[in-house]
Amino acid sequence: MPKRIDRRAFVAGAASGAAATTLSAALPMPAIAQSAPFKIGLLTVKTGPLAQGGIQMEQGLVTLLKQKNYTLAGRKVELISADTGGNPAGAKTKASEVIERDKVDVVLGPLAAFEVLAINDYIRQQGMPLISLAGAEDVTQRLANPWIMRTSASSAQCCHPLGDYAAKELKYKRAATIADDLAFGYEQLSAFQRVFEDDGGKVVKKLWPPLVTPDYTPYIAQIGNVDCVVNGFAGSNPVKFMRAYADLGMKRIPLLGGWTAMDDALLKSLGDEAVGVVSASWYSASLDNASNTRFVADMAKDYNVVPGGYSAGMYVAGQVVEAALEKTGGKADDRKAFNEALRGVSLTDTPRGPVKFDAYGNVVGDVQIRRCERKGRALVNTIVKIYSDVSQFWTYGDKAFLANPVYARDWPPAKNLE
Repeated sequence: MPKRIDRRAFVAGAASGAAATTLSAALPMPAIAQSAPFKIGLLTVKTGPLAQGGIQMEQGLVTLLKQKNYTLAGRKVELISADTGGNPAGAKTKASEVIERDKVDVVLGPLAAFEVLAINDYIRQQGMPLISLAGAEDVTQRLANPWIMRTSASSAQCCHPLGDYAAKELKYKRAATIADDLAFGYEQLSAFQRVFEDDGGKVVKKLWPPLVTPDYTPYIAQIGNVDCVVNGFAGSNPVKFMRAYADLGMKRIPLLGGWTAMDDALLKSLGDEAVGVVSASWYSASLDNASNTRFVADMAKDYNVVPGGYSAGMYVAGQVVEAALEKTGGKADDRKAFNEALRGVSLTDTPRGPVKFDAYGNVVGDVQIRRCERKGRALVNTIVKIYSDVSQFWTYGDKAFLANPVYARDWPPAKNLE
C-alpha cells in the first residue's frame, strides 16, 4: 500500500531543506588540498675559507626566489639551506639529511669539487637530480653521473680559453701556475697548460699550497724567469695571495687568474694589487643583458654586494629548475622525468647569457676574458673578449678529449719542470 504524504509534514520538510541549502551557501566549502611545496635543498658553505662563496650561493638563489615570490611554475617553493663546512664529510652528511630527512625534490650545490666527488656515488644511488656549482670534471666526463648537471662551468672550462688568450693574444711563452692543492686547482691549471702548450707556450713551474696556507711567501719566492703567473685560488685565498704577490714586488710579472681567482664579489676586498690582472670567467657583473641588470640591482639592494659567479651560478640553477617545472606542469614526483626535463632546458636570458647542456649534463655557454681596472674608487672586471658557446671539451671533441684525459685527481704534485 502506498505511503501517504502528510501535507503538514511535507511543508515542514521543504522548509527544512530550504534552510539547509541557504546555510550551506553561507558557509565556506572545505578547501581543496593544495599541492605540497616544491622543496629545494641547497648544499653550501658558511664556515671556513670557502664561506664567502658559499654565502653568495645562498644569496643568489634567494634573489631569484624573491623575484618569483617563492613560486616556480605555479608551485610554492620551500628552500632548505645546509652548511657543509666545505669538506667531504660535511657534504655527505648534509646531502643525506636534505634527501632522506627533508625529502627535497632537487639539490643545488655543493661549492667545492672535492665535495661533489664525495657525494657523487650517493646521488647516483638515490636517483636525485642535482645541479652543481662545483666543477669536478669526472662527474660530467669520465664517470658521468646522469643525475648531476652543472650551470656554472667544469673546473677546466674557463681555463681553456685563458690558455688560448695568453698564448695567442698576449704572446706569452713561459708560465708558472699556482693554486690550492685540491681537485679544483689541479683541473683548472692542467686545462690552462694543455691549451697554452698546444698554442706554443710552456708551463715551467707548478706550485700547490695547501688550502689553509697562512703565508704564500715561500711559494712566491720560487717564481722567476716566466712571462706570466696563473693563479687558480678560490674562496678568500686569492685575496691573501695577491696581496703577498704585490708586497714581494712581483707585479712586474703579469698575473692571470681563473674565474674564482678574480670573482667580481672579491673585488671589494682587493686594492691596486688586482689592477691589470687578466682572468677568464663564465659570469661577469658587467655583462650587459636584461636578466643580469636586474640580478645585479637586486643583489645590491638586498645584500649591498656585487654578485660573482657563486651567486650567479645558483641564480641560473633556479632559472633552470623553473624551466623544467614548466615543462612538467609543475610536477617533480617522477624524478627520472624531472631530471630529463632539467637536462633538456635551453635558456637565452640569464645573467651569464645563453645556456644549454651537453649530453653529459655540463653547461655550454660563453666565457669572458676580463681585465681588472679601477673606475673611480671601485675595481671592475672589464670584458675584453668573449669566447662563445664554450664546451667543457674545448675544441677537442668529447671522444678525443676523454681518450686522453689530463684532469686526473692524482695529477702530479708540485715540481720544477725546467
